[in-house]
Amino acid sequence: MTYFEGFVVPVPEGNKDAYLKHAANFAPLIREVGVQRMVESWESDVPEGKLTDFRKAVDAKPDEKIVFSWFEYPNRQARDATNEKFMSDPQIAEAAGKEMPFDGKRMVMGGFDAIVEEGSGGGSYTDGFVVPVPEGKREAYRELASKMAKVFRQHGATRVVEAFSDDVAHGKVTDFYRAVKAEDGEGVVFSFIEWPDKAARDEAWKAIMADESLRPQGETPFDGKRMFWGGFEKILDTAQQQTQQTTAPVTA
Repeated sequence: MTYFEGFVVPVPEGNKDAYLKHAANFAPLIREVGVQRMVESWESDVPEGKLTDFRKAVDAKPDEKIVFSWFEYPNRQARDATNEKFMSDPQIAEAAGKEMPFDGKRMVMGGFDAIVEEGSGGGSYTDGFVVPVPEGKREAYRELASKMAKVFRQHGATRVVEAFSDDVAHGKVTDFYRAVKAEDGEGVVFSFIEWPDKAARDEAWKAIMADESLRPQGETPFDGKRMFWGGFEKILDTAQQQTQQTTAPVTA
């Protein structure tokens, strides 16, 4: 299955255009060194949680918005090879050395291995989730997630991904483990659902929440009080850019 690098980034609201320009300039460079797809999504419907949430994850300031982002690779080996190229490519080093329109010290990132992957990418809206899951309950979580992925697809989602922490470091300021207040023996799941648009997403969730048959039965294989989620509008998707370029009409 696909390997993902997941990111949660605090970006000043006034820097949205600068962030998009930064990401757009970076995208062709990282494709050249092996990133199959890059997606950047801007905060749209991100609730505040009592214990955890996206804003707490990156110590967001009042004037900052959250970006939920990921890179895709065919496997961990391809990702590691790409990261080696990152370190040695002068163009990437130059781009990375420029002043960034966000505080990189508070960005959280890590490598995740897909355990559920249904559908294909597309659409303009993304639901993002970060979930603490005990290592011993990984298979139980995968079974539940696989069941729900089919439900989301039936309600219009273009793609559902659940990816388990594989190469997630502990940071000095922020990291995925702190974000969910992970306990000993817990991993972290980086998950997302892609939708055609926000209206389709809202309608799907309304129907799913009203379906009594989908209510949790018994103990869940994760602590729902420490998971967090939010909705994001895509601002860049290199897969869609490539599709547009491929299907663009030829003009004389």
